[in-house]
Amino acid sequence: MLGPSAHIDTFTRDNLPPADSWPEFLMEGFDYPERLNAAVELTDAMVEKGFGDHTALIGNGRRRTYKELSDWTNRLAHVLSEDLGVKPGNRVLIRSANNPAMVACWLAATKAGAVVVNTMPMLRAGELAKIIDKAEISHALCDTRLMDELVTCAKTSAYLTSVVGFDGTSNHDAELDRLALEKPVTYEAVETGRDDVALLGFTSGTTGAPKATMHFHRDLLMIADGYAAEVLGVTSEDVFVGSPPLAFTFGLGGLAIFPLRFGASATLLENASPPNLIEIIEKYKATVCFTAPTAYRVMLRAMEEGADLSSLRAAVSAGETLPAPVYQDWIDKTGKPMLDGIGATEMLHIFISNRFDDHRPACTGKPVTGYQVRVLDSNGDEAPRGEVGRLAVRGPTGCRYLADERQAEYVQDGWNVTGDSFVMDSDGYLHFAARNDDMIVSAGYNIAGPEVEAALLAHEAVAECAVIGAPDEARGEIVQAHVVLSEGHSASEALVKLLQDHVKATIAPYKYPRHIVFTAALPKTETGKIQRFRLKG
Repeated sequence: MLGPSAHIDTFTRDNLPPADSWPEFLMEGFDYPERLNAAVELTDAMVEKGFGDHTALIGNGRRRTYKELSDWTNRLAHVLSEDLGVKPGNRVLIRSANNPAMVACWLAATKAGAVVVNTMPMLRAGELAKIIDKAEISHALCDTRLMDELVTCAKTSAYLTSVVGFDGTSNHDAELDRLALEKPVTYEAVETGRDDVALLGFTSGTTGAPKATMHFHRDLLMIADGYAAEVLGVTSEDVFVGSPPLAFTFGLGGLAIFPLRFGASATLLENASPPNLIEIIEKYKATVCFTAPTAYRVMLRAMEEGADLSSLRAAVSAGETLPAPVYQDWIDKTGKPMLDGIGATEMLHIFISNRFDDHRPACTGKPVTGYQVRVLDSNGDEAPRGEVGRLAVRGPTGCRYLADERQAEYVQDGWNVTGDSFVMDSDGYLHFAARNDDMIVSAGYNIAGPEVEAALLAHEAVAECAVIGAPDEARGEIVQAHVVLSEGHSASEALVKLLQDHVKATIAPYKYPRHIVFTAALPKTETGKIQRFRLKG
């Protein structure tokens, strides 16, 4: 039974999946008032608790205290509600790299009662249009350096009526910033319900129509009060750093919600390459890092060359499987374990993890407190220990897709079936086996092969193609395209680069095929279906 709502625009509540298709939610230990605004809890409430002078955000060459963040987000919330006409329940898209301004815009929109959709700067107009149409987004806040694709999208959008720029560089010299300067630093935040949708997380690498996961205000706090408190033991002395985009729930939790919930500091990098991460860890004595194993490999090499990463007390690895040698090398060099874990956009954040005092190599650990896990066989029964099966999980968070019949695939008998295959050993520890589908996981990013195929097929030189994930030591997997050329085109290195550039210009650049194989024909069944598994041999 849902509690009261403050949403005037009831789109999200109207488009929740039917109640009988929800997973079972296990709420023991999590108790929040009926009226709850997550953004207030992460800003104004922290100032009231005495954290006003503590550093909240570090980025683009400056620090911002909790008091400054509270004032900043209150001014922005005034602009949204008074100047831009944002009503509680309206969807607001934010387009930016990881920087303090993006966090401020997310918090301000949440204070104004909006439902936020955070997006990556790499998305192109066509990809943005799908998101806008799915969520019927009316307002967008965009870093002025990234306006082109969004403006292109807005020209033909049936829903997007307002695109306003903000300055992501700390100069506060854009339309949104100038409007905010005229506003008071106090704001009467919308008294949203704990069961009001606060965030729409679009799954990365979605095949077909995009899937939007719906997360309530209470959900945003539960991942901090659960995983971050229990597994990470976050305190106000912690300094967070990491590479995942804030547009992903993994990044939003690890680089915004977790630190702000406990009075800690978040360092935000627009380019979180491993060398930049190393520099920031050394400069600000970061204590908690969220990134993929590929980056940790670089950090290990840097330590051999004299980099001082001794401030790190927690190295969280997610996004792809953590190889046992990387885990072991990290322990050997630091004396501390690397905390492998697994999460999902549908679940909001990590739900299985290793612990500081309970960890094993090539192991994802045990469920976070509040979550229950089963490994299912092909009949949907619990698989014997030691056998590979489909992972099913339930707990305080869970899948609610926005108006999507695929809800019935993800939620079965009250359990979230994540699409991952796992083994549970005799001691109850969980070990990742593979994805159930053909999703390519490269350096922590989920990439859907069919989307890359569609981009390639749009080029005149490509007659047919099939995209698979090929093993790669550095990235786990890379996107590999097998291409049959159209008549009149010949294989060459120049054509490889031309096709790669074409894909980068059509969809997010990180999805491009790093390896292209030209072939005379693709393996197919008698009915003409491409047999991708034969390309992996």
